[in-house]
Amino acid sequence: MTPEMVIAIGRNAISTAGLLLLPVLIVALAIGLIVSILQAITQIHEMTLTFVPKILAAGILLYFLLPWMIKVLIGYTLTLYQIQPLG
Repeated sequence: MTPEMVIAIGRNAISTAGLLLLPVLIVALAIGLIVSILQAITQIHEMTLTFVPKILAAGILLYFLLPWMIKVLIGYTLTLYQIQPLG
């Protein structure tokens, strides 16, 4: 296995992880922003108030996106198994 192949595998692993995490991070960021705006408007500064909506939104999103995530991971794993080492 050449160093270029190792770099390509690492690059693909990082991009696949980013692709899988990006939807959940965007939803958590949006929910956190909305809750922060509501806290600023109502002047309720409870620290735990931001965590519950984020966790619920992330859980619901993961429930709906899990089949797609599994397909992406299976595709990545299959490409790893199909790589033929040269030595």
